[in-house]
Amino acid sequence: MGLSADQLKTALDALAAREPALAEAIGRMGYPAPRISPRGYATLLRTIIGQQVSTKAAQSVWHKLEGIVGDLTDPGSVTRASDEQLREAGLSRQKAGYARSLSALVTSGELDLANLPADDEEAIAKLVAVKGIGRWSAEIYLLFAEGRTDIWPAGDLAVQIEVGRILGHETRPSETLTRELAEAWRPHRGAAAIFAWHHYQSDMKVI
Repeated sequence: MGLSADQLKTALDALAAREPALAEAIGRMGYPAPRISPRGYATLLRTIIGQQVSTKAAQSVWHKLEGIVGDLTDPGSVTRASDEQLREAGLSRQKAGYARSLSALVTSGELDLANLPADDEEAIAKLVAVKGIGRWSAEIYLLFAEGRTDIWPAGDLAVQIEVGRILGHETRPSETLTRELAEAWRPHRGAAAIFAWHHYQSDMKVI
């Protein structure tokens, strides 16, 4: 499970003691709510289904797929489904291929979501072996579903914008610079990312 409210507060308080700009932002915006997703296959399948569509549309496809193929916590339900059934549920050919890639890797045991490597980079490498799961999706899964404390999605646009705003940069820092700026925030970069998204939802002017 993802980071709890107490874990977020403890981590952000530790960061505030190191970084006055973060302390000021936390004092102004308050602590973020936890972002928690269930651990396992179904969360990654939801990630694939939700790519490039609205939340409402993704939910509609999920319910249609569940009605057609059965229990979506069971990877075998997608493995056994025909292409016609997946299309009927609203999956494009590309997304159907991604869903089959995920279900095949989980069913074969090649991707063991209950025992991902403890090293974050190794875990990311395991997840991106699934067609349709890129680095950002892998990082979000590890942060929200596994509660890994030091995940830092430096490629996320909102994270880049908010790091720039919080630290007083005139322009949005690049992914490389965003990664460099957060080196001093280890091992609490996951909480910093969640706070960055919280900050992004404010009514402050975006850079």
